[in-house]
Amino acid sequence: MARTTTRRRRFGSWVDSHAIGYALVSPYFLVFAVFGLFPLLYTAWVSLHDWSLLGSHTWIGFDNYTELFGDPYFYNALKNTLGIFVLATVPQIFMALAIAQLLNRVFRARTLWRMSVLVPSITSVAAVGIIFTLIFARDYGLANWALGHVGVDPVAWQEHRWSSWLAIATMVDWRWTGYNALILLAALQAVPPDLYEAAELDGAGGFKQFWHITIPMLRPTLVFVTLISIIGGMQLFTEPLLFNTGANAISGGTTRQFQTLTMYLYEKAFTGQEFGYASAIAWVMFLLIAVIGALNVLLMNRRMRGV
Repeated sequence: MARTTTRRRRFGSWVDSHAIGYALVSPYFLVFAVFGLFPLLYTAWVSLHDWSLLGSHTWIGFDNYTELFGDPYFYNALKNTLGIFVLATVPQIFMALAIAQLLNRVFRARTLWRMSVLVPSITSVAAVGIIFTLIFARDYGLANWALGHVGVDPVAWQEHRWSSWLAIATMVDWRWTGYNALILLAALQAVPPDLYEAAELDGAGGFKQFWHITIPMLRPTLVFVTLISIIGGMQLFTEPLLFNTGANAISGGTTRQFQTLTMYLYEKAFTGQEFGYASAIAWVMFLLIAVIGALNVLLMNRRMRGV
């Protein structure tokens, strides 16, 4: 009896000390369960069926995945997604880091410049799509006008794979480089100035300070920025959709030269009414993002251990 009473007291003491904490964080887990976990699991369930818009469905197991891995349009969309992702993300991280370094210096109107780098990310994506479509127009675009001054013939940006990738990647970089730069700037401001002063006294130059102090101190933030860029890049939809002004917008050009995975998913779900197949695409995308994100973290950690 005494042991039972003691256990009850310990349990009551544990509840009293932890109940407030769990109560405060519970709304996040409830919202995540409703809007994150449930849709994820429900999508997995739908992907195992031949599912129609009217709600009728037939269990087919992994047939959607078997068909998907033999679908040339899926591999084309995957190739386009990865190509645009690499062209957009790699320069974006380097440019964001360079801009963050510049904004971290002392100069006039520093706050105004820091605020201005957010303008592209808060601009309407529809407006961005229209503007960049005009910039990369074949006959009257600003890009071809500039290339003409250095002797380059006009480029049909929407008609070729490499040119459409480059144009869309430019659009993505313009929108999100400043946003990532501000995140990196916040991390830069948390680096103790004493480290730079000590390194300067030891004779370390600017590059050595950047490589041996700044980069290691920014490692968690760089991992976060890269993961966010991976998630956004693998789910790219609006920019390539608005880049195509023709009737076949969702197919990403006449030969699907810049159709991304999300565009193909949308085409299968809302044009082809194949919701089970579209759900299979969504789950493959989820697994790809998870694998690429995990590889990024592992490579970053290994690299930083060698710095």
